[in-house]
Amino acid sequence: MHDLGYWQQRASALSLPDKALIGGRKVNAVSGATFDAIDPASNHVLARVAASDTAEVDLAVGAARRAFEQGPWARMAPLERKNVLLRLAELIMAHREELALLDSLNMGKPVMDAYSIDVPGSAQVFAWYGEALDKLYDQVAPTAANALATITREALGVVAAVVPWNFPLDMAAWKLAPALAAGNSVVLKPAEQSPFSALRLGELALEAGLPEGVLNVLPGLGETAGRALGLHMDVDCLVFTGSTQVGKYFMQYSAQSNLKQVWLECGGKSPNLVFADCQDLDLAAEKAAFGIFFNQGEVCSANSRLYVERSIHDAFIERLREKARLWMPGHPLDPASRAGAIVDAAQTTRIVRAIEQAQAQGAQLVCGGQRLRIGASSNYIEPTVFAGVDNAMDLAREEVFGPVLAVSAFDSEAQAVALANDSVYGLAASVWSDDLNRAHRVARALKAGTVSVNTVDALDVSVPFGGGKQSGFGRDLSLHAFDKYSQLKTTWFQLRG
Repeated sequence: MHDLGYWQQRASALSLPDKALIGGRKVNAVSGATFDAIDPASNHVLARVAASDTAEVDLAVGAARRAFEQGPWARMAPLERKNVLLRLAELIMAHREELALLDSLNMGKPVMDAYSIDVPGSAQVFAWYGEALDKLYDQVAPTAANALATITREALGVVAAVVPWNFPLDMAAWKLAPALAAGNSVVLKPAEQSPFSALRLGELALEAGLPEGVLNVLPGLGETAGRALGLHMDVDCLVFTGSTQVGKYFMQYSAQSNLKQVWLECGGKSPNLVFADCQDLDLAAEKAAFGIFFNQGEVCSANSRLYVERSIHDAFIERLREKARLWMPGHPLDPASRAGAIVDAAQTTRIVRAIEQAQAQGAQLVCGGQRLRIGASSNYIEPTVFAGVDNAMDLAREEVFGPVLAVSAFDSEAQAVALANDSVYGLAASVWSDDLNRAHRVARALKAGTVSVNTVDALDVSVPFGGGKQSGFGRDLSLHAFDKYSQLKTTWFQLRG
């Protein structure tokens, strides 16, 4: 395993992408405006990146439209599109260290998480959709003998994809792979905190053989570039992962413009239910810690609410306290670090305020709760656990997006389900029980897009990911993702003779 010095040396030698990618060309903003890409582990400015705005959005959407209407991608045989996506997956893995470093430097995640999980996962997504796209068949409807009705899928046209900073490369892959596989052109806007890997991915896509203009990447601010994409009259579909508040803005933008399709994967406050009949409480505690502390808690589906049956509550809290110690943050480029820096000072401050508010409202601090300084940066938070959290407290209701866990006790199965469902969110949930009947019963009763039984946050490219309520709608991953990027056409042939 490489050490901290190796990763620091590799990082210092990186060429950091700082220009938008439009129509196959790397360009500055028309206005010359830039924004600072900051390393949260040092607070140093890594690069000044082109700040795309309305002018760049118009150029990128125009390039995407021309590529869709005139270029070869949408008309290309499925086998040919497949080969490009497979080649892109190979290039992602060939540049594994570089891409891992770009995400680690941008948003503070441990470089080994990016190297071992994010980059290979992103490559797998492109390969999976590449392999899938030439195995999808259209349909023939049952009609009378003198008619033939076909049901076919067609690409939508221009897709805008707005992705978050917590998994920069992963989230881009989740949107791009099925959208491109379906034959669309895409304008990708990465979060302003994490533009590097998306820009590099755009370059690799061109190298893989994606025609110019099919993928355009616009770094820029959400309130300018994001808004312009949401309001653009020539964007056919907008897909978004991020906060519920911003998701609501995109719904409004659609209504104010051309009624473009909008697919949202928004916030979460996922519950984790541990019943006394769970035999491996040590594993349940280990996974409960992973479910909230992995990626510094900056996960939309993080298991941030833990409900434990009262008869095992105190003993489970002690187990959890021990597991939490294993998630103390360290420098993101240190391979020994299981957790890294929070994405920026503003998010760190928000997490600190949530901790202070929880204490003021009467939650009992079990462990953690402190902001840490490592090197030149104070963008680190101890893994934090609160017990005695009432469902009326802000900590049980509002998404913190940090390593802060709210723990409550329950006395019955019905109460556990009621507490878990008492939320505006419905993204994910977990259940720990060795009673098969209870596991089925509770999983069915929970209002969540994914319910993990005897594990947390179960995920694979082959199964859909997404939620309900104010966590959004539509699904990433699996074959169901094609529903977002294509439309059905009925063609009726009336036959004679």
